[in-house]
Amino acid sequence: MMREQDVMSLFEERRALLKGHFKLSSGLHSGRYLQSALVLQYPDVAERLARELAARFKSEKIDFVIGPALGGVVFSYEMARVFNARSLFTERENGAMILRRGFTIASGERCLAVEDVVTTGGSLKEVIALAKNSGATVIGAASLVDRSGGTADFGVPFAALATVTVETYPQDACPLCKEGLPVTKPGSRK
Repeated sequence: MMREQDVMSLFEERRALLKGHFKLSSGLHSGRYLQSALVLQYPDVAERLARELAARFKSEKIDFVIGPALGGVVFSYEMARVFNARSLFTERENGAMILRRGFTIASGERCLAVEDVVTTGGSLKEVIALAKNSGATVIGAASLVDRSGGTADFGVPFAALATVTVETYPQDACPLCKEGLPVTKPGSRK
């Protein structure tokens, strides 16, 4: 069984724990950013992480795994492979999460909602709402890293391989902005 430190060591080894001044997808600012794509680009590592996280839901029947584009696409696929289930992803259109590309959800299907990194949990909450509104039963939510410090609530059982607390700031109260440090927006929402 992987420990939190093992997961965070993977991020450090892959240079995926970035330091600087970042604008997160949530709109908040932070001095640290977890670039999970640098970890998930290695299929053997992605598979290992998915198997580890899927073990927390091993007693559940899963018809599909769903995650938000872009961060949840690769991880949704790897988690679906573990469960021998379909992998779906949502995309943002006109500010709302939607299913595209012919993806459909049948009423009564059971799903697991996943994300690579959770900060406020906003995108994952939207994915969960979409799945429920489509008639699915959401049996849980999962992420590689919960950077909310354990405060994110999805209304379903939630599991993460690592839980960290990383300070975030609203733009108007960001000490990094006040220092004049240039801001980078590494997430998928530009």
